[in-house]
Amino acid sequence: MTGAQLDQSNRPGLLPVVIGGDIGAYALARQLHEATGQRVVLISARPIQAIVLSAYIDVISLELEGATLIARLKQLAAGRAPRSAVVMANHDSVAHTLASHREELEPVYVVPFPSMQAMERLSNKVSFSIACESVGLCTPRQVVVTGADLAAGDPEIDIPFPLVGKAAVGAEWDELNFEGKRKIYFLDGPEQLHALWEDLRRADFTSTFLIQERIPGEDDAMRSVTVYVASSGETTMIGSARVLLEDHAPSLIGNPVAMITEPYPELWEASERLLSLVGYRGFANLDIKIDPRDGRAVFFEVNPRIGRNSFYMSAAGVNPMAPMISDLVDGHPGPRRVARREVLYSLLSHHLLLHQLDDPALRRRVVRLAPHAVDPLLDPAERSLRRRLLVYAQKLNYDRKFHRFHPKPLLRRRR
Repeated sequence: MTGAQLDQSNRPGLLPVVIGGDIGAYALARQLHEATGQRVVLISARPIQAIVLSAYIDVISLELEGATLIARLKQLAAGRAPRSAVVMANHDSVAHTLASHREELEPVYVVPFPSMQAMERLSNKVSFSIACESVGLCTPRQVVVTGADLAAGDPEIDIPFPLVGKAAVGAEWDELNFEGKRKIYFLDGPEQLHALWEDLRRADFTSTFLIQERIPGEDDAMRSVTVYVASSGETTMIGSARVLLEDHAPSLIGNPVAMITEPYPELWEASERLLSLVGYRGFANLDIKIDPRDGRAVFFEVNPRIGRNSFYMSAAGVNPMAPMISDLVDGHPGPRRVARREVLYSLLSHHLLLHQLDDPALRRRVVRLAPHAVDPLLDPAERSLRRRLLVYAQKLNYDRKFHRFHPKPLLRRRR
C-alpha cells in the first residue's frame, strides 16, 4: 500500500479528467483514482497500453489541440455542479492551454495550474533566470538567441564548451516538430552547435533558444522538488527526490527514470521563495542540480505543472491530489503536508539501475530500498495479467534503450 491510498475517500460526485497518454498521465490517473475512488476519464489520441488496459480509466481518443480539447472538456462537464470536476495534465503546452482557457472551464472544473502571468514569468527560462536572481538563486550562465538572431547567421556564444541548448519556452517547443528534435542538446564543440543552428533554421524556429554553460556532474547530481501552493498562497504540500538516473533517449533526455525520495529543506525554502515572488498558485515542479565543484544549488527550471514523476510524492506518503482537492473542491486549503518517507521510485529493473550506478553509497541504498520500490505502473488495483506482462516488458525495454543511448565502458561495469 502506498501513502496515496491512506488519503483515499469516496467522492461519487467528482469527475476526474486527465489529458495525456504517457506514464506521467497514468500516474495522475492512479493518484486521482486513489484520492477519490472514482473512475478516471483520460483524453489522448495515442495512450500507452498500460492506460488502455487499465481497470479504472476510460479513454477518449482525441488529439490534444487547443479549441478541440476545450470543447470536449466542456461537453464532458455539461450540466455538472460547480467544482465537481478536476482536470490534470503533464505537458507544458496542455498546461498553457488549460490556464489560458480557465474562465471557460471554471467554475465546473477546478484548474490547478498557475495564472498565465505567473506561468510566463517562470516557465519562460529567460524571465525565470531574472526571477531567480532577484531572490538570490543561482542559474546557469546563458546566452539568449532569438529567431531574428538565427536568421542573421550563427550567433556569437561567449561561453566555453561544453554547452547545453534548450528552448526558452517549453509550450512552444512542444508544438514544433522536425527530424532530430531533442528536448535538450548537449554540445561538445562548434560543429555540433552549427548543426543545431542549421536544424532550427530548417524548422523555421522563430521563438527563443538558450545556450547555457554545462554544469558538471552525473544524473545523480539532479534534485526534484514538487510543490502545491493553495489558493490562499500557502504551500500545503512539498516534497523532493534525488535523481539516480535519467532517460537518455533524445526525445526524453532529462526525464528521471529512477529516484530516491528524501527531504531537502533548504531547496524547499528556496523554491517557495521563488514561487511566492510571482504569486504562484497550483502545482509546480522544479529541476535543480548540485554543482560538484562548490556544492551550490543551480536552479534549471520550473515546470508549471505537477511533473511527469509526481508519483514519487505518493510513494513518499503524500498523494498530491489530496491537498489540491481539499483546496479547490472543498474550499479548505488544509494543513501543510510534507513527504519525508525514503522510498526508491523506479521505472527500471533493479539490475539495470545497479548496472548504471557508480556511486557505492547510492548502490547500497538502492539494494536496501529495492524490496519495497515503487513503480507507478504497477498498481495492485490492476488485475489484468496481459497488462502486467506488458509493464514488465516495458521495464526490460529500458535495457535496450540504455545500451543504445547510454552504454557504459567496461571499466565502469567492473566496479
